[in-house]
Amino acid sequence: MTESKNRDIAPNTKLLIAASGTGGHLFPAIATADALSDVAIEWLGVPDRLETRLVPSQYPLHTIPVEGFQQKLGLGTLRILSRLVRSIWQVRRLLQQEKFQGVFTTGGYIAAPAIIAARSLGLPAILHESNALPGKVTRLLSPWCSTVALGFDAAAKYLPKAKTVCVGTPVRSPFLANPEALPPLNLPIPEDVPVIVVVGGSQGAVAVNRLVRQCAPTWIEAGAWIVHLTGDNDPDVKSFTHPHYLALPFFDNMAALLWRATLAISRSGAGTLTELAIAQLPSILIPYPFAAEDHQTYNAQVFADAGAAYLHQQTDLTPERLNAEVVRLLNSPEELAQLRTATAKLAIADSAQQLATLIRQSIAS
Repeated sequence: MTESKNRDIAPNTKLLIAASGTGGHLFPAIATADALSDVAIEWLGVPDRLETRLVPSQYPLHTIPVEGFQQKLGLGTLRILSRLVRSIWQVRRLLQQEKFQGVFTTGGYIAAPAIIAARSLGLPAILHESNALPGKVTRLLSPWCSTVALGFDAAAKYLPKAKTVCVGTPVRSPFLANPEALPPLNLPIPEDVPVIVVVGGSQGAVAVNRLVRQCAPTWIEAGAWIVHLTGDNDPDVKSFTHPHYLALPFFDNMAALLWRATLAISRSGAGTLTELAIAQLPSILIPYPFAAEDHQTYNAQVFADAGAAYLHQQTDLTPERLNAEVVRLLNSPEELAQLRTATAKLAIADSAQQLATLIRQSIAS
């Protein structure tokens, strides 16, 4: 970047952030908003989504009735198109009436009305794409954006007509704290044992959960403790018990848990991978096979190519294969150290600050 990181912006500058749905869209947007303390921020979301619980205590929230497109054309498509057009006009009116200087979005279907409305008024629109394979909305509307910030360099080749810059993906603030200053885990795990953490993503992962429970006795016999984040939709959650196996639906102190862990077995959403990189945690990645356009495999491939993780497709992974790999790693401090070093090289700790600078530059120009 050739411009000053601390470029001044006008007093009372206002930014509309459009981020909705999942933690993968919301947490990077919230982290970026936290880095823009000199900007007045309001939020654009969708009724009955996660933002209605996370955002109102921090920022004024506006909602619009937009939704994603179905795979096949039909009567539902006409309804969705009608809502999209209405949403564009609602956002356009909001931008005019409240005198916003620009829009920032983290993608997903709410990005479409936000970007189109902003550009129709000549306002800058900055989009952050966290995945190695950009989503359909990003690919379609990226040429309209002032800048497309990327979580992975690999995404740039899919956006040939856009102005792109790789800044990483912002993470929740606890991941950026000194690990020694984090709250204690409050889990009954001895200090000198290896810890395997299993992360299924925000919805859990029933197929991975079943696989892990089949392997858990072997890992425990090898001396490991297991913290298994099962999500809350697993019908077999109580089918395996052991003092060294801790099954939890969720865990709030994720930063401390990942810093304490020896190895992660995880899905490969962009947000989860970013947290693994910041915590320098080696991983075995099992992409969610039904993710849109298989984008989790593209994310995981970046880590595998960098020597930071082992990648396995869910359909190909047997208990025997997973057992062998985990036991080998538990018995190989040198290999774990190599994975940890490679993982750390993928971390961009100041992602939120870089993204905030891009936004300031766009809305100040």
